[in-house]
Amino acid sequence: CGITEDEMLTQMKEDMGMLAAKLNISPEEVLLKLKGNYDGYHFTYPSPDLYNPFSLLNAFADGKFGSYWFGSGTPTYLIKMLEKFGVEPSEVGGKTAAVEDFDAPTETMSSITPLLYQSGYITIKGYDSELGLYTLDIPNKEVRVGLMRSLLPYYVSTPTEKTNTMVAYLSRDIRNDDMDSALRRLQTFLSTIPYCDNTRYEGHYQQMFYIIFSLLGSFVDVEVRTPRGRVDVVLRTKTTLYVMELKLDKTAGEALEQINLKNYPERFALCGLPVVKVAINFDSERCTIGEWKLQTIDKW
Repeated sequence: CGITEDEMLTQMKEDMGMLAAKLNISPEEVLLKLKGNYDGYHFTYPSPDLYNPFSLLNAFADGKFGSYWFGSGTPTYLIKMLEKFGVEPSEVGGKTAAVEDFDAPTETMSSITPLLYQSGYITIKGYDSELGLYTLDIPNKEVRVGLMRSLLPYYVSTPTEKTNTMVAYLSRDIRNDDMDSALRRLQTFLSTIPYCDNTRYEGHYQQMFYIIFSLLGSFVDVEVRTPRGRVDVVLRTKTTLYVMELKLDKTAGEALEQINLKNYPERFALCGLPVVKVAINFDSERCTIGEWKLQTIDKW
């Protein structure tokens, strides 16, 4: 089914060494990057982590960390099935299911889960023996980023080259903890899109944020539960945690008021990172960000 880490450290040690030399990083760093990009598959439980052999061997052959699984083209059929079953991008992973609900014929499936599992978009990540339920999630960075790149044109109808450039600059803004510049960049980018559809409900912008932030390689989640409600978007980088509230055709002040009223940041006090409240209002007429407010909490 795949290649284990034990095999990586023994039979493929020489390949890792050559890749490390070519990229001028240590073999330990190479293993971490290979693991993050191509590891994480399980087809039973318990099971060792399995690397995708196609992607792994291509990375060794090319001497770089490429996106090989999606190199053959856009998964058009999957995108149509996501639409048919009403599955949002943020709902692809993080599933709990009995084995008969995902290890089942796709011809008679009543949900998209069997297709996602059998085509490798989600894999087994845990098992509750008492309940007989499996935890299913996206296996690794290569699959997550590749899938989100495929879905982004359905939320942002603009040429791929322009979108990729925007995401690259946005990634730098976020790495520099400059959310203000990131939102200004997004505002300008979205305002240049000539046609926008399905933009008159908050969920559209929530899913768009989920896709874009997923492409940055940071942890992102939506509808995160707290004792007093649900946070629209949570973005965690290496240095900062952003708690976001999104409004449509209202004001950033109302969004910030909701964050403060429900004290969302308290839920994340133990993360050990500075928390930034991000209140955003979208303008449906202009199909872009209208205004935003930022507040930083350094200490609890």
